[in-house]
Amino acid sequence: MILRIALACTLVATPLMATEWRLKEGDRPLNSSELEALAGRTLTFYDDGRSTYSAGGSFSYTYSPANGGGTAFGTYHIAEDGSICTRFRNGLGRCDLYVLNGTRMLLITETGERYPVRPE
Repeated sequence: MILRIALACTLVATPLMATEWRLKEGDRPLNSSELEALAGRTLTFYDDGRSTYSAGGSFSYTYSPANGGGTAFGTYHIAEDGSICTRFRNGLGRCDLYVLNGTRMLLITETGERYPVRPE
């Protein structure tokens, strides 16, 4: 029983702990003013998924129709390392890092997956 509780705490806590980001040549993490400017914006990815960062810390991710549609709601905050950490209403959470590489913005997940953001 104690092992199950410890494992559950680890699974919930891990996404919000420090991550060693897998950057590629040319990646520049967004600076603090660029991160703060995300408030009030919706970023659209190439699969038509949309991340919306509201002023005040609310967050939503709307899946594309091809990925089943629907919206996941939660809150976000900017971590000390410049990542955006999201806590969803279902209790799950994760941190992602936004970078610029040339003129392209990308979201990098904790596992190193890279998702380019469509230009506005």
